[in-house]
Amino acid sequence: MNAGKSDLTPNTLAKSVVDRYLTSRDFNGLYLPADADPHVVDKAKELVAGGNLQVMVSEVDYPNPHIRPWPSRRTAESQIASLEDLSTAEYGLCLYPTPLALKGVRVPARLKGQPFAAALAKGRGTLELAYFCADVLEPYRNDPRYHFRYWDFGVEMGIGDEAYLDESELERDKVSLSHLGFAYDLSGYERKDVNTPIVRRVAAFYGDLAKLTPEHQQRWLSYQVTEDGLNPHPAWWMTQMGEWADGIGPFDHLFLEIENLNALWQGAFGQPLFTHLERPQDFGWILRPSQREWDEFIVQLDKVLSENIRHDALDAAGTPRKDSHDQAMGTLTRLANFIEGKGIDKAVVTDLMRPLREIRRARQKPAHALRTNITDKTFVHRQVALLEDLNSALTELGRWLSTHPKNRGWKSSFEPDEYYRM
Repeated sequence: MNAGKSDLTPNTLAKSVVDRYLTSRDFNGLYLPADADPHVVDKAKELVAGGNLQVMVSEVDYPNPHIRPWPSRRTAESQIASLEDLSTAEYGLCLYPTPLALKGVRVPARLKGQPFAAALAKGRGTLELAYFCADVLEPYRNDPRYHFRYWDFGVEMGIGDEAYLDESELERDKVSLSHLGFAYDLSGYERKDVNTPIVRRVAAFYGDLAKLTPEHQQRWLSYQVTEDGLNPHPAWWMTQMGEWADGIGPFDHLFLEIENLNALWQGAFGQPLFTHLERPQDFGWILRPSQREWDEFIVQLDKVLSENIRHDALDAAGTPRKDSHDQAMGTLTRLANFIEGKGIDKAVVTDLMRPLREIRRARQKPAHALRTNITDKTFVHRQVALLEDLNSALTELGRWLSTHPKNRGWKSSFEPDEYYRM
């Protein structure tokens, strides 16, 4: 809806802005073109000064002024200046009602049972964030109807094509969210103390949550937490704002090191060290700090590492398959023997192999013992610390392999500006 010279009057401006906002599909603003009635513009200035309207301009606030990502971050004086410059503006601007203007206005009946859509109707911005306990994601990850993919800084989930097209599936469950990030409260965190908390939450945009079915909006609402002390991951936030992330997280770091080790072993011995280089789709941060989740993570991590090392690659490096007692050796023992056999001090080798062996030992526990599915909040910190130690070890192994004569001049295919630990 445009507000040109004949579309409205100063007396109807406030109501027109509210009506446009509440009746449009995406809570859009009322557009004022450059040639808008000067009397309407003057009324808009008055309403902005009184705290009833906000101004969105593409050059200053957000590229698309027809949606309000967040309450205006400018002063009333700055917004009024945009109205004063309207006659010379290249595109125009959009007007939005403030929560003050919407106070007492009835939420549209179509939004009944939709708490996040109702929040937008009361003045929330589409790109304002709501925060949730991480276990809100568990049903989507565990439900085969949904595609669920981890990123280091967030996740995406959505109903699969087969379930979406299946008429026997409930329409209420045909939902997707593709812009979910992680947020952290690190106020009690001490890096060297594994018993200190890392509080990980899920961050979602109000505009995305408002598009869920009422049933799923109600479900997400039950997991919502306050935003006190929380900040979205900076790399995730950069990508959501259309920028390139300035670094990678620990899982991407892990697979970058695996790729590097593969290339270095290939260069030195003519064989790739690892069988698989791809990150499993469901391999990522634990969602609930439970023994079961921890055990499943350890199993996957061990498959990515010790089970993924090729015996043929170790053969190519001249490492025996059996020990002095004619007993077959595992990949980690063979790798440690190979490194030590090249003159590296045994204590250094032990320290280098420690994270890999810890993972191997941890995997054997759930395989040979009954486990109580306890909740232990230290699992979140332990996962971060384990990945940090592991990546440091693999990086050091790569540096050593890069000194092989056949690897002179080798460079990693990717050198990020920053490695994020979580």
